[in-house]
Amino acid sequence: MSLLVVGLSHRSAPVSVLERASLSADAQVKLLQDTVAAEPAGEAAVLATCNRIELYADVDKFHAGVAELSTLLAQHSGVGLEELTPYLYVHYEDRAVHHLFSVACGLDSMVVGEGQILGQIKDSLARAQELNSAGRLLNDLFQQALRVGKRAHSETGIDRAGQSLVTFGLEQLAAGGEVQTWARGKRALVIGAGSMSSLAAATLARAGVAEVVVANRTFDRAERLARILAEGDDTDVLARAVPMESVPFELTRADVAVSCTGATGLVLTAESVAAAVEGRTAAPADVADGPPAPGGTAAMGAERGNPPATGLGGEDGCPLDLPAVQGTAGFSVLGEAAVAGMAAADLEQHAAWVDNGTAGGAQRAARPGTAGPLDPAPDAETIAALAATVAAVGRIPERRRPEPADEPPRPEPVLFLLDLAMPRDIDAAAHRLTGVRLVDIESLAEASAGAPMAADVDQVRRIVSDEVAAFGAALRAAHITPTVVALRTMAADVVASEIARLDGRLPGLDDKHRAEITQTVRRVVDKLLHAPTVRVKQLAAEPGGAGYADALRTLFDLDPEAVAAVSRAEDSTEKDRGPA
Repeated sequence: MSLLVVGLSHRSAPVSVLERASLSADAQVKLLQDTVAAEPAGEAAVLATCNRIELYADVDKFHAGVAELSTLLAQHSGVGLEELTPYLYVHYEDRAVHHLFSVACGLDSMVVGEGQILGQIKDSLARAQELNSAGRLLNDLFQQALRVGKRAHSETGIDRAGQSLVTFGLEQLAAGGEVQTWARGKRALVIGAGSMSSLAAATLARAGVAEVVVANRTFDRAERLARILAEGDDTDVLARAVPMESVPFELTRADVAVSCTGATGLVLTAESVAAAVEGRTAAPADVADGPPAPGGTAAMGAERGNPPATGLGGEDGCPLDLPAVQGTAGFSVLGEAAVAGMAAADLEQHAAWVDNGTAGGAQRAARPGTAGPLDPAPDAETIAALAATVAAVGRIPERRRPEPADEPPRPEPVLFLLDLAMPRDIDAAAHRLTGVRLVDIESLAEASAGAPMAADVDQVRRIVSDEVAAFGAALRAAHITPTVVALRTMAADVVASEIARLDGRLPGLDDKHRAEITQTVRRVVDKLLHAPTVRVKQLAAEPGGAGYADALRTLFDLDPEAVAAVSRAEDSTEKDRGPA
């Protein structure tokens, strides 16, 4: 059997796919049950977080295992296999071990170095143990992953390379400012009472918010979290619990809201958020980031004193010697400044170019004092009119590119929203509302993509590499242990049989001499077996050493059932021992 992991994460899939593929607690249980019932898999565990879904299994066939695990993920996530496949990654044997250890250390997290993943790995192992889907391999693997993660955090400064997703999200809400300064005195609404929501509530309380209101579908859990916050020694915050039905009202009072629930639909719609900020901003709640009003560009240009453009387009084909003319003080082909005193021939050429360059040639600059278009061929009157325009307003009519519209200044937010749920709890359209700042998993992924890596990350990577090598060696050595135990058991049986035969041939042998003879025979057998068994364990720990177990079974004609019995006994001992 060999370790295989098939999954997708924020590194391989867009947030929209992760959101649709997210697994509820019931779906995870059913996925585990179906995986161990499948032919290629003997053990299984699911690691599902807000930014990853991974299925670990002990399989006897690689290709069949990949096909089966991929199909099961697609079935239980509700995303079609053809759509899901491009985003899936596969790790096998040592690469699978390396992947889980990296995840446990926070190297594969959205925020590098965050430690919350350790609790999620522990929960994943506990779930697999409850369902009896984790055997010896996955028990050892996940327990060792927890130890490697703890070692990375205790021996290095990986914590300095990143924070929890909650802390990172609050930093994004603070827009580069100090979280403590930003949070001080604010009212906070926390929707949900799970591990992520509890962490958010505690972080906000320590940051100095004046009040934390906890809303949850199970009111008892909300009350318990609020009581913990209110009674905490390291905070001085007013905390209270409310039912979910009170969320719309509490949102009107809140300055910051954090949501992380297991809901399959939206908890906060854009309409409910707009209603919550209604009257709290100077502008209507639905105008921010919208397109400019029709004619907005021309209106703004008129406010700056610029005449309207005579047409669209660039300077391509302009008959003027642009490099030379642009050297004249104040001239711009975009019409931002003026030129006077140009030669009549130049004006004539330029007028014709402007006239022919307007949209479809159907619209042309109007003659001064008339409403009709110019005749197709410019005449002396046209040139004179252009010259008069230059003298009067200091510019010639030009064909100009449309000027960029100015973005209206966005007012300061009055409501800060942090959505840590997958699938999302808060409608993404809320970020366009005036007075609202929304940070969600997708924006956190974008913000963390360019985050600097701490120097300690390299040290953690070395720890992971060393631990993967040690785990692989231990796994390979453990693979040969049942064979070695079966060999020593067979040798002990041979000694016992020979001593019994000696008793039959020498019935008068006293106990003292019988004990001495028995001890001597056992020492001889132990010395003969010591070097080969020690050496075979060393060789088996090296890559490619699995064949030594087969060699021992062949050389000593060991009964395969005897070896299997030792394996079953060891597996039973591991289950009785429980998690580390």
